[in-house]
Formats: sequence, structure tokens, C-alpha cells
Amino acid sequence: MMNKPRHLLVLPYLKIQNANAISSPMTWGFPAMSAFVGFMHALERALPDDDWLAFDGVGVVCHSHEVQSSSAGYNLQQFHLTRNPVGKDGKTAAIAEEGRMHMEISLVFSVSGDRCADSVADRDELARRIDDRVHGMRMAGGSVIGNSRTDRRSQPRLIALSDDAHDYEQAFRKLKHALLPGFTLVLNEPALHSRLDELREDNANASLLDAWLDFARLHHEYHVDDDEARGQWQIRSRPGWHVPIPIGYGALGSLHEAGGVARARDTTTPFRFVESLYSIGQWVSPHRLNRPEALLWYVDNDLDQGAYRLNNDYAKHHAN
Repeated sequence: MMNKPRHLLVLPYLKIQNANAISSPMTWGFPAMSAFVGFMHALERALPDDDWLAFDGVGVVCHSHEVQSSSAGYNLQQFHLTRNPVGKDGKTAAIAEEGRMHMEISLVFSVSGDRCADSVADRDELARRIDDRVHGMRMAGGSVIGNSRTDRRSQPRLIALSDDAHDYEQAFRKLKHALLPGFTLVLNEPALHSRLDELREDNANASLLDAWLDFARLHHEYHVDDDEARGQWQIRSRPGWHVPIPIGYGALGSLHEAGGVARARDTTTPFRFVESLYSIGQWVSPHRLNRPEALLWYVDNDLDQGAYRLNNDYAKHHAN
């Protein structure tokens, strides 16, 4: 479980071009949260000593998005792919499919460090320098191309959260409303287990995979009105905007010594074969969150179990 954040670095309304829309072998539509956590680590390493901060977690609020795809038939989408040069034989070279998207997002980082004790003006100046550095980096495979907004709430800032409970809540409430309109992706694993309980009412052998796949489908159901002889097909509607998401990687075997696996990219780091781990996320409006921890994602590895995964505490703070 994540510690209570004391300082939040806010980089609002970043415009990203050509980010990776394929988040895993089985999901698409928005970059994986591991891409943003990876960006957080890259940003921490890129900061000079005078501006250094420790980054503990990251939250992402999406304000708009445009997947580069078009309809390819009934309920199907086809990515817009680049046209690569032909081969020596005059035929089109084989390519790996790439899904791209444009988006406008805000990033909220939980940070700590000596610079967090500076004055408000110095903290805001530090946030602007970090924002300038971000505009020269890649994020989720895409390019940060600018910030078209000029109002006060769209400026980068480093917020100090008070020890007083009332002031803490007020500061987070102002931040939430500054991030509207938009939606943030949080983790909601209890929804997956609730769906499994429902499936097992009809099929005692149903598994978590069955429940996860149930979220990944559109369910068309035939409904007949009481006063009409004919009915109509409708898509099953449930509370909440739930989506299947990748949350990290699980080990397929033991850890190999550095250099022990041929053709590995890094011969100085221990090597392990892994596969994707999946769970259920939920898109929620930031104003519905009651604590910063519900917004932030953080690394939560279990090396003994071979789990290299991310976590988010939304479900812990929004129990039904």
C-alpha cells in the first residue's frame, strides 16, 4: 500500500503525438500504465542534481484521445499503418503492426526531496523546468509536442500537502477540479472477483480468466417489453466504465545469471522469461476520488513469487 503523499508534481495538459495504443498482446486503446511508470523513472534519472526529486508514484488523467484507426467492418477497427519501402524483389516488406494514438493528458507525480521544502515560487519554477525537460522526452513511444493552454490551472506546479486533514483535503479538491474534464484509469480488482462470483452461479468451473474475458466482450441481449410482442437487442449495461488492462509481468521460470542467456540485450543484468499479467481497470472522473493515493500507480513487485507488477489503491479507499 502506498504511503500518504506529501508533495505532488503536476504537469497538466500535455499533448502527446503517436503514442503506442497497443498496451499488451490482448488489449489496445490506451498505453499501458507501465509506460507511464517507465517514463517516471526515466524523468527521475534525467533530472540534474540541483533539481533532483524522488518519484514514488504517477497518476494519469486523459482529457482527449484519438486512436489512428478506421472501421474495418462490423465492430472491427483497423490501425493506420506506415507505408515502408519495398524490398529488393519489389514486394512490400513484412512489418510489425503498430497502433498509434494522439492524446492530451495530465500527469500527477508523488515526489519527495529537499527541493520540496522551497518556497511556493521556487517550487513552481522547478516544476516549469521539469516541464521543459519533459517536452524533450518520449512518452509511451510518442512525442510530447506542447501545451496549448495558457490559464493558471494549466501551468506546471509542485504542490505541498498540509499535515492538517482539512487543508490536505482542500488542496486535493482544488487539484481534482483543475484536472476536469477528463478521466483517470485506476485499478479495480474487486470488480473482477465480483464478476467471477456471478459467473459461478451458473457455472461452478468458471475461472478468473472467464471473468476477465467477460469484461473484454460486448454482450448483446434480447429484451422483450411486457406490453409488446416483439423485443429488441441491447448491449448489456453495468455500472462503471471497466476495461481489461495489463498490470505487469509474471515469471515463467527461474532467474538466470547475467550473461547466461544468449542474445539478451543486457549481459550485465540477471535475466528472466516472463508473460503479461492482466487485471481490470476502471475509468473514473477525478472529482470522484477522495484521496491522492486512489489516483497514483506505483511499483509493487513480489520477487519471491516472480511478480513484476504495478498497483493502485483505488479499491482500498473506495470500498463499496
